[in-house]
Amino acid sequence: DVDEVIKEAKKVGVQALVGVTEHFGEFSRILELSERYPQFVYPCLGVHPVQGSVGKLRSADPLVGLDFTPHVADSEEKRNQQRDVLCQQLELAKRLNLPVNVHSRSAGRPTIQLLKDQGADHVLLHAFDGRVSVAMEGIRAGYYFSVPPSVVRSEQKQKLVKQLPLEHLLLETDAPALGPEKQVRNEPRNLIISCEHIARLKGLPTEHVAEVTTQNALRLFSRLKINW
Repeated sequence: DVDEVIKEAKKVGVQALVGVTEHFGEFSRILELSERYPQFVYPCLGVHPVQGSVGKLRSADPLVGLDFTPHVADSEEKRNQQRDVLCQQLELAKRLNLPVNVHSRSAGRPTIQLLKDQGADHVLLHAFDGRVSVAMEGIRAGYYFSVPPSVVRSEQKQKLVKQLPLEHLLLETDAPALGPEKQVRNEPRNLIISCEHIARLKGLPTEHVAEVTTQNALRLFSRLKINW
């Protein structure tokens, strides 16, 4: 039902979305969607930290990162393998002059430290699950943080929104996960829920939050082409 999902997203004002991969097997599907919906679906190709090694990536913005949850990385060897994969992808992104969309589950501080050590400067940390104090290290490095609709039920995400400057926030869904309701499929149309909740938490007009987060996205993802 991709056509219906995109139709509903456009109804609430979504003008572009970034389609994210987790492994090589999804690359062709995301690229096909970007060709099917030109200047609306933009590919974000990368290797999720639990997927192993890096092969040859196309020149699209990559999803990369670290996942140190115990069931994923239960040894220093596995954590180092993830670091190696992340470093390879960061090097590729720098060579191609691409931003990086970074996953960091249970690994906020080591992820931000590695990004800084590697000289990454066009960075989005999506659905960040760490402390505000750790996120502020990323803010000082010039990084952006995106907020999913699950902010309505996440005290941790609400704390981030209250403390991080709006000029460093973007909207995301992480669909089909991280929706406003658990166990219910998330969709791009729920971006408006993230926007409205950020506005409520910060005491700002929803229109202002939409404008600033859109401008932030355009600065980070220079390939986005929208009428704003």
